[in-house]
Amino acid sequence: MTTAILAIDQGTTNSKAVLVSTTGDILSRGSASVGIEHPQPGWVEQDPMRIWASVQEAIAICLQAGPNSDILGIAVSNQRESVTVWDAATGEPLGPVVSWQCRRSAPACAALIAAGHASRVQELTGLPIDPMFPGPKMKLLLDRVPPGFEARLGTIDAWLIHCLTGGAVHACDASNAARSQLYDLNSRTWSDELCTLFGVPKSCLPQVRDSASSFGVTKNVAGLRDGIPICAAIGDSHAALFGHGAFNPGDGKVTFGTGSSIMTTLPRFIAPRHGITTTIAWSIAGKPTFAFEGNILVSAAALPWMAEMLALPDVQALTDLAATAEPMGPGFVPAFVGLGAPYWHADARALFSGITFNTTRAQMARAVTDSMAFQVRDVFEAMSAQSPTPLGRLFADGGPSKNTFLMQCVADMLEHPIIQCDAPEASALGAAYLAGLSLGVWPDLAAIAALPRAGNILQPRAFDLQGKRNTWKDAVNRSTMSFASTKGE
Repeated sequence: MTTAILAIDQGTTNSKAVLVSTTGDILSRGSASVGIEHPQPGWVEQDPMRIWASVQEAIAICLQAGPNSDILGIAVSNQRESVTVWDAATGEPLGPVVSWQCRRSAPACAALIAAGHASRVQELTGLPIDPMFPGPKMKLLLDRVPPGFEARLGTIDAWLIHCLTGGAVHACDASNAARSQLYDLNSRTWSDELCTLFGVPKSCLPQVRDSASSFGVTKNVAGLRDGIPICAAIGDSHAALFGHGAFNPGDGKVTFGTGSSIMTTLPRFIAPRHGITTTIAWSIAGKPTFAFEGNILVSAAALPWMAEMLALPDVQALTDLAATAEPMGPGFVPAFVGLGAPYWHADARALFSGITFNTTRAQMARAVTDSMAFQVRDVFEAMSAQSPTPLGRLFADGGPSKNTFLMQCVADMLEHPIIQCDAPEASALGAAYLAGLSLGVWPDLAAIAALPRAGNILQPRAFDLQGKRNTWKDAVNRSTMSFASTKGE
């Protein structure tokens, strides 16, 4: 019988399960979709029970597809900044999952910024006050809880740990806690000051544990025996960084998906000055590893939208058309739900600029594909200005990373080599490696770094970027001005 680690990767649109051998090889995969609802403009939420059901479906598909295995342990990676609430006594949800994409807390965030709290919050958490982060969303969830219930709050890792353990454990890992805006990165504890500021009782929050740690054992999970240890939990973007073996300061990765997460490993905690965030990448044996991060709110999600607008059959047809475009064309900013890093402008709006009678369909397609690369470059410029170490190896993962045209655009725009990873399950693998570290399958980080990884290095091509960058910057300026102009400001 094969011995293996079962990694769960719960994402925004899909839940995945991946069976990983003790040699680091993927034995089987399973996936199930997760619905997304938009009850009001700018609101994005999900059903917590559907998330749990999709995880169980993915596990069943994965185990059926794989060899008969003795599962040594379970690892969890998860979509970050999404948060939900449930009853401590029954485990029943008391509200929806409020997504990381949701903007319903924008008024609360604006009020906190106007009251002068932004710099103090960033000093303690490494994060700006923005609707992306859970603190204000947790307060909104708590306000909906009926009297008489004992509420438990948690990010998706905490919800899944609750479900996997039959409600026995209320815990999250340090990487997810670091994204909550309630966790003091300096003391590495839930902050009384922040909990008071955001109106969230500490009693509702999960216990924070190392990313490679004990999170209880399975109980009453369909298809799994009771007693399997849950021995790793980590945010999905952090898991991908770990999975690449990006352990040296300056090493980084870009995870492309609905949005994009850009991370570079830091030698120590550094409070960000502007544009980007500082986060705990992972915590092992009580020692955190820190990272700079920039979160792009809409990245590859713009591609199917544009393919439909141009009546193209799929995203591949869109990128094929974009590859034929003349070098100069219009600018496009995918600010469908505002702009994230490095701008953090919640009221920005998506737009094309510079369209003329000579603009072609191919140029419009190219403007959309280029917007992914331009946003990545903007984030790396902010990181480079604040990092004590130069950019090292840069990995690209996520579904769009398999498209060489898109990744070549990123390498060209960054003027830096990109390692195009053959690892669509990078987050699941990173979580599995953490679990293996916890279980003693791999003795240390050096052993994990030495695991074989397939990848294709794309070197940047030399050409004049300035004209295209000017077009992009002009489009961004127009995007951030558009809301103010509609208000008559």
